[in-house]
Amino acid sequence: MRNIDSLKNSGEFRRIYELRLSEADRYLVVYQAEGSGKIGIVCSKKVGNSVIRHRIVRLIREAYRLNKENIRKDKDIIIVARKSAKGQGFTEISSSLLKLLKRCGLLENSN
Repeated sequence: MRNIDSLKNSGEFRRIYELRLSEADRYLVVYQAEGSGKIGIVCSKKVGNSVIRHRIVRLIREAYRLNKENIRKDKDIIIVARKSAKGQGFTEISSSLLKLLKRCGLLENSN
Protein backbone atom coordinates (compact mmCIF):
# COMPACT_ATOMS: atom_id res chain seq x y z
CA MET A 1 0.00 0.00 0.00
CA ARG A 2 2.80 2.43 0.88
CA ASN A 3 5.26 3.31 -1.83
CA ILE A 4 7.80 5.07 0.39
CA ASP A 5 10.52 2.97 1.98
CA SER A 6 11.06 4.38 5.48
CA LEU A 7 13.72 4.17 8.16
CA LYS A 8 12.51 1.87 10.92
CA ASN A 9 14.79 1.59 13.93
CA SER A 10 16.84 3.96 16.07
CA GLY A 11 20.12 2.51 14.79
CA GLU A 12 19.36 3.69 11.27
CA PHE A 13 18.46 7.16 12.54
CA ARG A 14 21.56 7.33 14.75
CA ARG A 15 23.86 6.40 11.84
CA ILE A 16 22.54 9.31 9.78
CA TYR A 17 22.54 11.83 12.66
CA GLU A 18 26.16 10.99 13.56
CA LEU A 19 27.42 11.97 10.09
CA ARG A 20 26.11 15.51 10.64
CA LEU A 21 25.55 16.16 6.93
CA SER A 22 22.59 18.53 7.08
CA GLU A 23 20.93 21.57 5.60
CA ALA A 24 18.27 23.66 7.31
CA ASP A 25 15.86 26.48 6.68
CA ARG A 26 12.97 28.06 8.53
CA TYR A 27 10.63 25.05 8.44
CA LEU A 28 12.71 21.89 7.96
CA VAL A 29 16.10 20.26 8.55
CA VAL A 30 17.36 17.56 6.15
CA TYR A 31 20.02 15.03 7.18
CA GLN A 32 21.58 12.69 4.62
CA ALA A 33 23.85 9.66 4.45
CA GLU A 34 24.83 6.95 1.99
CA GLY A 35 22.23 4.23 1.95
CA SER A 36 19.43 2.58 0.05
CA GLY A 37 17.04 5.48 -0.51
CA LYS A 38 15.03 5.31 2.70
CA ILE A 39 13.33 8.29 4.32
CA GLY A 40 12.56 9.15 7.94
CA ILE A 41 10.27 11.99 9.03
CA VAL A 42 10.56 13.42 12.54
CA CYS A 43 8.21 15.87 14.23
CA SER A 44 8.72 16.40 17.96
CA LYS A 45 6.12 17.21 20.59
CA LYS A 46 7.47 20.76 20.72
CA VAL A 47 5.77 21.41 17.37
CA GLY A 48 2.24 20.82 18.67
CA ASN A 49 -0.31 18.22 19.61
CA SER A 50 -0.70 14.94 17.74
CA VAL A 51 -3.16 16.33 15.19
CA ILE A 52 -0.79 19.14 14.22
CA ARG A 53 2.27 16.86 14.16
CA HIS A 54 0.55 14.26 12.02
CA ARG A 55 -0.63 16.92 9.56
CA ILE A 56 2.93 18.18 9.13
CA VAL A 57 4.19 14.62 8.60
CA ARG A 58 1.49 14.03 5.96
CA LEU A 59 2.44 17.26 4.15
CA ILE A 60 6.14 16.28 4.12
CA ARG A 61 5.34 12.75 2.97
CA GLU A 62 3.16 14.04 0.13
CA ALA A 63 5.79 16.56 -0.99
CA TYR A 64 8.34 13.74 -1.02
CA ARG A 65 6.01 11.40 -2.90
CA LEU A 66 5.27 13.94 -5.64
CA ASN A 67 8.99 14.54 -6.22
CA LYS A 68 10.24 11.01 -5.56
CA GLU A 69 11.33 10.34 -9.15
CA ASN A 70 13.73 13.34 -9.01
CA ILE A 71 15.36 12.40 -5.68
CA ARG A 72 18.55 10.33 -5.64
CA LYS A 73 17.99 6.71 -4.62
CA ASP A 74 21.46 6.13 -3.15
CA LYS A 75 20.98 8.32 -0.05
CA ASP A 76 19.03 7.86 3.17
CA ILE A 77 17.27 11.04 4.28
CA ILE A 78 15.86 12.25 7.60
CA ILE A 79 13.51 15.24 7.46
CA VAL A 80 12.96 17.04 10.76
CA ALA A 81 10.08 19.51 11.12
CA ARG A 82 10.81 22.67 13.06
CA LYS A 83 8.38 24.54 15.32
CA SER A 84 7.77 27.17 12.66
CA ALA A 85 6.29 24.50 10.33
CA LYS A 86 3.17 24.57 12.50
CA GLY A 87 0.29 26.13 10.60
CA GLN A 88 2.07 26.20 7.23
CA GLY A 89 0.40 24.94 4.09
CA PHE A 90 1.49 22.42 1.51
CA THR A 91 3.15 24.98 -0.77
CA GLU A 92 5.45 26.30 1.99
CA ILE A 93 6.45 22.82 3.20
CA SER A 94 6.92 21.50 -0.33
CA SER A 95 9.03 24.44 -1.51
CA SER A 96 11.11 24.24 1.68
CA LEU A 97 11.74 20.52 1.15
CA LEU A 98 12.70 20.96 -2.51
CA LYS A 99 15.01 23.86 -1.70
CA LEU A 100 16.80 21.82 0.97
CA LEU A 101 17.08 18.72 -1.20
CA LYS A 102 18.57 20.83 -3.98
CA ARG A 103 21.04 22.41 -1.54
CA CYS A 104 22.06 18.92 -0.35
CA GLY A 105 22.57 17.78 -3.93
CA LEU A 106 19.85 15.15 -3.63
CA LEU A 107 17.82 16.21 -6.66
CA GLU A 108 18.75 14.49 -9.92
CA ASN A 109 16.74 16.70 -12.26
CA SER A 110 16.81 20.21 -10.84
CA ASN A 111 14.33 22.17 -12.98
